[in-house]
Amino acid sequence: MERVWASRLRWRLRGALEWPLFGVLVVADAVLLHLLPIAGTRTGWGGALLLSGFFNLLVVAIAAPVAGRLLRRQRPDLPAVVAVDHSAAVLLVALTALLAALGVAHHAQAQQQRDAFTAGLARVREYVKSSAPAEYRRRVTETSALRFGEDLYRACVPGDDPDRWLCLFVFTDQDPPGLRRDPNRAPNSSWFPPDRGG
Repeated sequence: MERVWASRLRWRLRGALEWPLFGVLVVADAVLLHLLPIAGTRTGWGGALLLSGFFNLLVVAIAAPVAGRLLRRQRPDLPAVVAVDHSAAVLLVALTALLAALGVAHHAQAQQQRDAFTAGLARVREYVKSSAPAEYRRRVTETSALRFGEDLYRACVPGDDPDRWLCLFVFTDQDPPGLRRDPNRAPNSSWFPPDRGG
């Protein structure tokens, strides 16, 4: 009986990697997604944690059971729980490696977008300093920017009237970035719904 108990304990210990690894890699993948986003220029901590949890849950809930069944066809001696656990552990590590590779591959593009955005804001400041009325030149350091697409931003500079800002569309798909004045003088904050908190 002791030999059976020891054998079962050994199998249980060998089949106990999935959930501890899941917990560690959800955090590790969130850090990866924050530092090396796989899309866009930036992933906040909250979004990175949600994405990481979602990807890892997909692996554990969908991919691991299927891979476990395939593994048992090759190794019928493995209990189903152990086969699923081994498959989950391998797939979770593979997911982390994939996210790291995608983040590194996307890093150059994300840096290029950040550089284009910086160049676009520099053009806006140059334009304001050379062509805008004094009320905007005085407050050019308070410029705000709102992204509308991969290559389109709206940059606004406040003036004396809080409802009449100087706003420019910035096209970063050109070199140097293109500018076009927006006839709408509302600040970028007007694009967001008002805070309804108490």
